[in-house]
Amino acid sequence: MIIGIGFDFIEVDRIKQVAEKYPKFLNRIFTPREQTYCLAQPNPYLHFAARFAAKEAFFKALGRRIPWSKIGVYNLPSGQPELELFIPSPLDFDRMKVSLSHLKSLAGAVVILEKD
Repeated sequence: MIIGIGFDFIEVDRIKQVAEKYPKFLNRIFTPREQTYCLAQPNPYLHFAARFAAKEAFFKALGRRIPWSKIGVYNLPSGQPELELFIPSPLDFDRMKVSLSHLKSLAGAVVILEKD
């Protein structure tokens, strides 16, 4: 059963501008693994923006926030994105699904939370 759906999109330039203005931004929002992945891409801010949108979509689906550093957005070997949570207590869902999409200037994500 679906218990939460969240959607978010963001302009890629907005992430780039904030990251350039505030050096601690990337460390506060993204895990080291996310940063390594994004910085290895030809357009890193496109990938940062997609991950930012996924985290915001997760918060909307959940109905509350958790610390940014407690959630990571990674790719399976197939390229399919997945969310990973780093929190000690379980939240009230069994599965989470994420889809990322982006154009040159926009990135977006949808998150679905399910419970058995």
